[in-house]
Amino acid sequence: MPELLLELFSEEIPARMQARAAEDLRRLMLEGLKAQGLAAGAAKAYVTPRRLALVVEDVPARSPDLSEERKGPRVNAPEQAIAGFLKSTGLKSIKEAEVVRDEKRGDFYLVRIEKPGRAANAIVGEVVPAVAAKFPWPTSMRWGSGRMHWVRPLHSIVCLLDGEVVAFAIAEVEAGCTTRGHRFHGDAPFEVAGAADYIKRLKAHKVILDARERATLIGEEARALAKEHKLSLVEDEALLLENAGLTEWPLVLMGSFDEEFLSVPAECLMLSMKQHQKCFSLKSPRTGKLANRFLLVSNLTPKDGGAAIVAGNEKVIRARLSDAKFFWEQDRRKPLDEMAAALAGITFHERLGSQKERVERIAELAFQIAGSVDAVPEDARRAAQLCKADLVSGMVGEFPELQGLMGRYYAEAAGTKPEIARAIELHYKPKGASDTVPKASDGDAVAVAVALADKLDTLAGFWAIGEKPTGSGDPYQLRRAALGAIRIVLENDLRLGMRSLIVQHLGRIIGSSYERHLRLAAEDNRNEAATAQWHAGLTLVEERFLAGSKHDHLKGTFELGKALSEAAGAFPAIVEIARDLLAFFAERLKVYLREKGARHDLIDAVFALGDQDDLALIVKRVEALSGFLGTDDGAVLLTGVKRATNIIRDEEKKDGLSYAAAPDASLLRAPQEVALYEAIRKVKADTVAAINVENFAGAMRALAELRAPVDAFFDKVTVNVTGLAEAAALRSNRLALLSEIRAATFTVADFSKIAG
Repeated sequence: MPELLLELFSEEIPARMQARAAEDLRRLMLEGLKAQGLAAGAAKAYVTPRRLALVVEDVPARSPDLSEERKGPRVNAPEQAIAGFLKSTGLKSIKEAEVVRDEKRGDFYLVRIEKPGRAANAIVGEVVPAVAAKFPWPTSMRWGSGRMHWVRPLHSIVCLLDGEVVAFAIAEVEAGCTTRGHRFHGDAPFEVAGAADYIKRLKAHKVILDARERATLIGEEARALAKEHKLSLVEDEALLLENAGLTEWPLVLMGSFDEEFLSVPAECLMLSMKQHQKCFSLKSPRTGKLANRFLLVSNLTPKDGGAAIVAGNEKVIRARLSDAKFFWEQDRRKPLDEMAAALAGITFHERLGSQKERVERIAELAFQIAGSVDAVPEDARRAAQLCKADLVSGMVGEFPELQGLMGRYYAEAAGTKPEIARAIELHYKPKGASDTVPKASDGDAVAVAVALADKLDTLAGFWAIGEKPTGSGDPYQLRRAALGAIRIVLENDLRLGMRSLIVQHLGRIIGSSYERHLRLAAEDNRNEAATAQWHAGLTLVEERFLAGSKHDHLKGTFELGKALSEAAGAFPAIVEIARDLLAFFAERLKVYLREKGARHDLIDAVFALGDQDDLALIVKRVEALSGFLGTDDGAVLLTGVKRATNIIRDEEKKDGLSYAAAPDASLLRAPQEVALYEAIRKVKADTVAAINVENFAGAMRALAELRAPVDAFFDKVTVNVTGLAEAAALRSNRLALLSEIRAATFTVADFSKIAG
């Protein structure tokens, strides 16, 4: 079958857009061809800085002929219906349609439409311009006098189907068979005959078409050159791909910089060279320390061996590293406490105060959490007070990616305790699903407390002002914050009552907000903006947080923040916000557990127990339940519990009564119901005792003791007993006994939520 070759040749395509553009071209072309009846074979897209290319195999020579029958309205249908039918089918007169006899439906019109196939080149000539017109570039430009938008001005188009040019034009650029090679080494135009010839002739003109091939070549050359100088490459896959997107004929060269710059933290130097010059860093294999060498990737093979290119890059890098050295030295002259004080001038959120106010809240929460992770509470508070200080540093202003890390360096330079310095660096973790979590077992207990406090403050703060994630957006990345908090808790096996923490912290947030508005008004009660803020704060607290409260004596006092923190649970609005935030945690935990392979029905069964706020215990309960249901005892008991639950549900619905009362032991007649009654009493006590000491495996073993008596009961005992004077009483008592089965298992999970 014919092969399609397409190349769109333009000015330089930004490297960050290239991979997505290649995939979009492949997808849109295949979709466009398929929509026109051309079901093509495999397709591969290519991209270089100056060209998007696509090779599609097995393109049919023409689309298939189509025959379609279109049923119309009844013969006696209104004129409007007939007119609509004519319009949809393209008929000029209803006389062109057939009349079909149908005894049930009545006579109706039928049209047989024959659509002959079209030549593939005609279809391709329509599809390519249509794809170009709607191509989803993140940013694009219009040039010349036309209206065509492309990422950069389009210079030429190659479009060959089975070696023949497909005639069409885009923005007055006509398709042909001519392209160009490398900008410096092969810019003369040349013709191509097909895909294989195209790739071969491009390479002869110093263009490697495949981006992955270019990246592999860069990596191999970089490692070889580093090894030649007894150094090791600092691997960076993203930088490798970016350089592949900047070059068509890559060449790796080595440069150097003054050793004096090595006094600056290595991460600062590496990031500066990467961001500004796209250069790779090198380390000493023996010491693991950064070397005063770097690797750059050139897009040409210079006649002087690269001396001029290296010299130019060294000059630029010297200037960039001088900036980094200046920031490092200037920042070290400021104590971290001074930087932390400057956070008062940075607004975190207009309704949540400054970064300094936020840090004060985090510090109190970290102090509160510290005991649960065996951290020194004062260390956790101190680390939290300093954790955002580096946001005002010159280095973080230049390289935001270094926040936290620079705080650690500044803390270490000032002689701060190592645990506190490490916590400053690690408190942002985990930054994503693939990032690591600080571990108390690794000596980072203080970091765990601060990291968790930071994320809980973010969540509680935005919940307090009603800025929750929606189905269409999560601008403050609250889902990621919740997942981070969940991972910190679970991977450190923290025993925390989340409800109490959140309620108290909501009190802190709301109280500090109210105090802030009072303070602004007190500073200048003639200032209209301050007065407006004060009224806004007062309205916020009174309407949202104090409505219906019995604590009216707190209104208007400067101690409201402290009082709310200490007695937040007394405020219904705060409790309701906390309940909603906990429900959000529950949903994120479900997502997390499902991704780990846990059954969603078991998660629902545990959450159905009600107010579950100890995340680590929830997970342990789910794991134990999963293991139990994998045994014969668990599977059989589940069947019995579901049977009991269904009977109770049906009988309660029929009778309009509840049978949740305890059964009367004096009405137990059959030995099987006596045995079940005694087993339930024992199992309830044993499961509660096991759960109280968090022995979930023991609770499951206790539940297993119900299997035999439940089976025996259903085998030998009739619930809806008849023919006896006391039949009604026996029936009610036996239904109550079945209800006790449900109650006994409910201490572990709601078995009605479990599939099976």
